[in-house]
This record gives sequence, C-alpha cells and structure tokens, in this order.
Amino acid sequence: MTAAPPAPPTDRQPLHLPEVAWFGALCDDDYEFLGVADPALASSFGHCADIVTTADRLGFDNVLLPSGYELGIDAVTFAAGVAPMVRDIDLLLAVRCAEMWPPQLARQLATIDRILGEHPDRPGRSRLCVNIISSDLPGAPLPSEARYARTLEVMQILRTLLDGESVEHHGEFYDLVLDPPRARPVGGGCPPFYFGGLSEPAREVAARAADVYLTWPDTVAATAEVIGDLRRRAAAHGRELRFGFRCHVIVRDTETEARAAAARLISRLDPDQGERIRARSLDTGSAGVARQVELRDAADDDGFVEDHLWTGIGRARSGAGAALVGDPDQVVGALRAYMEAGVDAFILSGYPHLDECHRVAEAVLPALR
Repeated sequence: MTAAPPAPPTDRQPLHLPEVAWFGALCDDDYEFLGVADPALASSFGHCADIVTTADRLGFDNVLLPSGYELGIDAVTFAAGVAPMVRDIDLLLAVRCAEMWPPQLARQLATIDRILGEHPDRPGRSRLCVNIISSDLPGAPLPSEARYARTLEVMQILRTLLDGESVEHHGEFYDLVLDPPRARPVGGGCPPFYFGGLSEPAREVAARAADVYLTWPDTVAATAEVIGDLRRRAAAHGRELRFGFRCHVIVRDTETEARAAAARLISRLDPDQGERIRARSLDTGSAGVARQVELRDAADDDGFVEDHLWTGIGRARSGAGAALVGDPDQVVGALRAYMEAGVDAFILSGYPHLDECHRVAEAVLPALR
C-alpha cells in the first residue's frame, strides 16, 4: 500500500489567530424552528450560494460544504458552481469516500481548485480544502474497520495524485498503477484533508493521513483529551495535526436573550420528527453520534452540559448536536477556551444560517481577531 507522507506545511492561520469557517447547509439543514421544514430554507443552489457568498463578504476564512445522500444537493457539483462567485473565502468540500473513483475525484478536486483560483491577496495559495467523510455507501454498509481501511486507501491515493505523483497502490479495496492527471491544484500540491471520527479506527486514519482533525461539540476537558490522544498518535507516525471544532452558535446581546433564542429554536419540535431526522443520516451508529447522545443525557433540564454548551440541537440532528449559547463575550470566551485546549480552526453554524452568519460576523469575529 502507498505510505502516507508527513502532513505538508500550510500557510493557513497560525495558532494565535484561528481559522473561522461558516456552514453551507447543503443537506436540508436550515430552519427557523428546528425540525419544521420551511420551503424558503430548503437546500437549493440559490439559497446555499447566498449563504456562501454572505460568509465570503462578511470575512469568514472558510465555508464547509457538507455532503449527504438522501437530503439536499450534491456538494461537488455545488462547489464547482459557486466557486466563480466567491472572492476571498476558501471552500471546505466534503466528499464521501468510495462514492467516486479516486482518480476521477482527484481530477474533480483539482479542477474546482482551479476554478476558485488563487487568493487575491496570497498568490500561489490554493483555496480548496477537502473534508474526508468515511461514510457507508448508500445501500452498501461495511463494518467500521473495513470502512476506515477503505477511507485510508482513498486518502493515500488522492494525496499522491494531487501532489502530481504517479501512484502504485495495491490495497484491499483499490489496485491501480496510474500517472497523475494533468489538472493540478493552484498551490501545486494536495489540498489539506480535514477529517473526524472518535472510534479507534477513525483516530488511526486521522493520525496517518489527515491534516486537520475535526471534533464535534464536547466539553472543553473532553476536547483537550481527544486532542492530546491524536497528537500522540500522529507523532508515532512522524506527523503533526491541526485541530478543528465543529459547533453551532447562538449569540445575542445578552445571555438571557441567547437562551430565549435557543428555547424558541426547539419550541415547535415534535419528538417523533426529531427522531426521523436523526435516523435519516448514514452515520447514526458512529462513535461520534453516540458521544452526542451522551452529552444530551448528561445535560441539565435546560439542555446545558456546561455553562454555555447547549445540547438541544441534537434533538433533531444526527451529527454535531450542540451549540455555544450566550452573549458575545461568553461565546468568545468559550471559543478561546477551546483554543487553549489546542483548537485552531472553528466551523460554526446557526439557525437560520444567513441570520446567524451576520450575528457571528459582527459579534464574534472581531473579538477573535
């Protein structure tokens, strides 16, 4: 099998100045009232492009374009369409391993990176990032260890081809000898791989092949523990990782207003509908989802598991299921606590995504920077 090289150096934000990303809501995950469908907020090219271009205009560094199967619209196609519409922001494109033939996916990623073009203020720098999702194929599940073994092979093949090198790979899932495609990323090498997962196989894949390890919402202490574990695992492979934190945000002028907004968000949620929404995801049995359930079970009567970490969103969401809730100083203080634990990239979101994007840009971004 192709060996994973050390993580390449990156010119992204240094540790003292975090990368702050927003969320593209491509998977029908935009609401005024959680779990109550609103046709105006359903995933469409127009609505999602509005979120992305707004985040670009408001100064976010990056935007996650999530990928699902049943819900929303295709992330790769959307990324190609929205790329000419943005000026400064990077695109963090989620791809589900094995849904596409890796050599063809390498060409698609390089082409989208070329469409994005160089950053206007940083020539020669790629603006595409790749969120690797180790998901079951729709209708063809694999045991966890086999699925992550396949994911590792995909990451190794993609990195080799996007680095412009010929690949000779003889693995369990892929057996190929191939020259790289002519299309190359603007930066000349493979875009950074963002990757998450709490299970033992997931942590090992991250240590061997990721550039940025992503965690879902958790307590500060638990997040620091995971970061420490992943640092040790990566060091054993002669590598270093950056660390990202994916979380929702509800920020208002006062804590009382923020808590009221959280309560309003779930005020029309039917428990059975929430269960149906969670069940539609392909990752409902993952260790990460199980941890989100644990946090909800440990929360107080208002859904808070720490002073400002609210788990109510997980009542109608399978993945990242908690939000930082508070006034601007409280939210910024919470984010800085995660930074002290080792996080230097945040992927934030809020409901509705356009409205909360403006609030976070005005109340949170300036203080973090």
